[in-house]
Formats: sequence, structure tokens, C-alpha cells
Amino acid sequence: MLGKIVTLAAVAAGGVMLSKQLRKTREPGHNMSTMEETIEIDVPVSTAYNQWTQFEEFPKFMEGVREVRQLDDTHLHWRAEIGGKEEEWDAEITEQVPDTRIAWRSTGGVQNSGTVSFYDLSDARTRIVLKMEYGPKGFIEEVGDALGIVKMRTSGDLRRFKEFLEHRGEETGAWRGSIPQH
Repeated sequence: MLGKIVTLAAVAAGGVMLSKQLRKTREPGHNMSTMEETIEIDVPVSTAYNQWTQFEEFPKFMEGVREVRQLDDTHLHWRAEIGGKEEEWDAEITEQVPDTRIAWRSTGGVQNSGTVSFYDLSDARTRIVLKMEYGPKGFIEEVGDALGIVKMRTSGDLRRFKEFLEHRGEETGAWRGSIPQH
């Protein structure tokens, strides 16, 4: 009997915490969630950066990403499974500095923006810092956000990027152009 009471109390406490988190995301000005993830990779900074510019390769290591098409130097079209349903959106690269930083924002569909920064730790080691804002849509995405599923998925994507690149030892391609911040 005591075990059942403790279980019910834990479920109730979890429900209260989840409810508070969901209310917070619905308040005006709080409709975007933010996250930051960092990973170190045993490749030179130029190799890590070059691979990240190969957007069409993202489905090889990003969970749920079905397709990324690069439309031109600054525009991408994404197709991914989010919260159990397929979503599509367009994104614009708003800044790109070789071996340093890539920034983007969505221009339609799934709301997101962010930066990925590259730090040269040594001749053969790079730190990548991914900062992202995203707007969960609907109850399922809000619950997933509150439970930290997006953060876990992104952490896994970075880990798979590391494994993909360290296993290959070299990038699959490169784009070394610059896009001034706008």
C-alpha cells in the first residue's frame, strides 16, 4: 500500500512539474526554447567545419532528418520527422565564416534558429558549440521539449557527427565561401 502511495505521489509531482514547464512555454515572449550542446572531435578545425558545410549529408548522422537540399549558397530545404510526424521547412544561412561559425534561421515552417561555432583546440582537435532556439508546436512537441527530448536528440546528433567524421578521417566535401552577417 505504501508503495502505491509513493508511486502516485511521484506521478503527481511529475505532472505538476510538467504542467509548470508547459505553462511557461505558453506565456507571451516564452514561445521559443533554447539549448546549447558542446562536443570535442579529434579532427582539425577545417575538417570539422568543412563537413558541417555539407548539409545534404546531415541525414547520415542527424536522427529524424530525412533530407536536406541546398537550394543555393544561403538557402536550404529540410524534411524531418518531428514528434512522430513529417515536417518541412526552409532555412536561410545568415552568417558563415570559414573555420569559425555558421548561423541560420528558418524562413517558413518549423520555427528555429541558431549558430554552430568551431574552436581550434590543437592541430587535430576541435570543439563544436551548437546553440539553437526552436518553437515547439502542439502538445506532443511541448511535452517532448519539457522532457528534454530535443536536447537528448541534439546531443546524440553531435555524437554521431563525431563518430562519422572521426571514422572517415576526412570530410566528404567543403564549401569555403563566406556569408556576411545579415
